[in-house]
This record gives sequence, C-alpha cells and structure tokens, in this order.
Amino acid sequence: MALAQLRSRAQIGLSAPPVEVEVHLGSGLPVFTIVGLPAAAVRESKERVRAALVNSGFEFPAGRITVNLAPADLPKDGGRFDLAIAIGILLASGQLAAAPDALLGLELYGELALTGELRTVPGLLLAARQAALAGHRLIVPAEGAPQFAWLPAATAQSAGSLLEVCAALSGERALPGVHSARAAPGAGGASSSSDCPDRATLDDLSGQTEAKRALIVAAAGRHSLLLVGPPGCGKSMLAQRLPGLLPDLGEPEAIEVASIASASGRVAADFGTPLRRPFRAPHHTASAHAIVGGGARARPGEITLAHQGVLFLDELPEFDRRVLEALREPLESGIVSVSRANLQAEYPAR
Repeated sequence: MALAQLRSRAQIGLSAPPVEVEVHLGSGLPVFTIVGLPAAAVRESKERVRAALVNSGFEFPAGRITVNLAPADLPKDGGRFDLAIAIGILLASGQLAAAPDALLGLELYGELALTGELRTVPGLLLAARQAALAGHRLIVPAEGAPQFAWLPAATAQSAGSLLEVCAALSGERALPGVHSARAAPGAGGASSSSDCPDRATLDDLSGQTEAKRALIVAAAGRHSLLLVGPPGCGKSMLAQRLPGLLPDLGEPEAIEVASIASASGRVAADFGTPLRRPFRAPHHTASAHAIVGGGARARPGEITLAHQGVLFLDELPEFDRRVLEALREPLESGIVSVSRANLQAEYPAR
C-alpha cells in the first residue's frame, strides 16, 4: 500500500496529546517532506530515518515521501516520532507486512540511531499514562523500559532496534513485555540511596538543637524554613537533611514525581525502587525562567522539579529580586502556569 497510518503522542507540558503519523508514498522526484508543525528536531528525523533504514538492511524508497503529523496545529518536538515514521515508510513501500491486528491500538515511541538502534525519549512515562487510559498498547525503547515500573496499568513491550520492531509486527518474534518491578513504599530508594543524606544522619550532627527542632516542625507541617547564621555554621548541611525527614512517597505521588522527571529529561537512573523526594538547590544566579519555568516550549522550572520535595535556595539574598517575587504565587497555590505565544502549560509546584 502507498499509505500507512500509525499512532504516537506529543508532549505539551505534562500532557501527551495523541498524534496520528500518516506516511504517503507518491511518484515524482525524490523528496522527503514532514508536515504538521514539526520543530527542528522532528524535521531532522528525515536523515536519521534514512540512515537507520539503510543500515538495517532495508531499501529507502525512491519517490515523493510525505509524512503528516496530525493534528496539524499541535507543536511537535523531539525524536519520539522516528520509529513511527520509519515503520510507516516500510509499510507504505511494501517492505514490511504487518499482521492484521498488530497495529490495532498500538502506539510507537523511540528515537532512531543511524545504526537502527532505539533510544529513549523524554516524556515517555507521560505518554504511557495517557495510552493506558485509552486502552492502547505501546512499543518503547528498551533503555526507557525501567520507567514503567511506576505504571503497572500500562501494556508495553520493549525493543532495542528497528529490526526487532519489524520482526514483532510481522509476527516472526514477540517482544518482551514491560512489567512493574516496583518495590513497596518504604522498602528503600526514598531514603536508602547514598547520594544524599538520609533521615538517620540527622543524629550525626552535633549541637544545633533549635535548628533541628525547626527542621522537624517544617517537615511535619510542610512549612517553609529560613536558616540564618554566619558562614560554616551548618545551614546547608541541615537543609540537605530535610528530605530524609519527610515520609516516603505514596504511589500517586511517586508516579507524579516520576512523570515530571521523565518530562524534563532528568530521568532517574533506576526507576525500579521508590523515588526519593526531590531536593533541588539551584545556584543563586538562576534566572526567573529557570526557577519558574519557561523557554520556547514552556519547560518546567526548579519549583516543578522540586514538587513533593524540597526547594533549597542557598545564599537567598543573592538571588535576583524578580526571582524571589515570582515564587510568591506558586507557594500560595501550589501550581504555576507558564504561558508563551503559542502554548500554555500548567505545572504542579507543591
């Protein structure tokens, strides 16, 4: 057939709207066109897909190739559509014969290396949550599979390369499923990792009885805390131990924190154990956009990355006044709304 249709999802803030990937092969001079409001990273997928197909042993079809990412008015960014575009070209050119029900309710995600290997993409967990609500299946890169430990409801399969996906769609070989291997809350991870002081280290601090008491009260009531004192008296050391005083993340909180980490690209190395509460300590030269969120794609800022955890502002008087003023509304409402010319995103900031 000269036309193929597949499913994927974009990322707008913390939402993952569905995207229909339509591939059409026509006669004419060799042209590869991607339409549907693609960003630069999406337009560059033409070269990645071309090299991946050739290096995987397929023939890149000659003629006019048109890829439409619908809806046309939705911004698309990143390399998440590479796999769907490549599979669409193979289906439309007749090089891949998919089983009748192989594409039914299936969503594809993954960035292609020039060798045909699959690489993970930001926001994979967000897309999986929306796909699970829609009752769809997913094929995701193998290196992104650990994220699904936080989403038992998702029906996903992992693949390491374009050839593995083709073999699964044609019915030659089944892909391994992605199963939840998440440990129970309190089994470690949230307070057992060694890269940040945990709750047991508070007893290792000598003195500072009043500061310790203030730290405990702040953790119990989710209050803000201001530590004042001369350099070297232990303010930063005390603040770094605040996450260890907080209770372990519950399942809804853990999924929310993991989704924010996935959307921002700052994916934890191990999603198989409960996530610790985030601890963010931006430098005092950080801009308002870095703290609150912003940029061309309205990315989440530090107050969102610290959601359900601790935002530590060391050397507070050195921060720009506009940055501190921008924190007032999110501290009161627990939500920050980032508006840009072509999109608006709402992020949690508790």
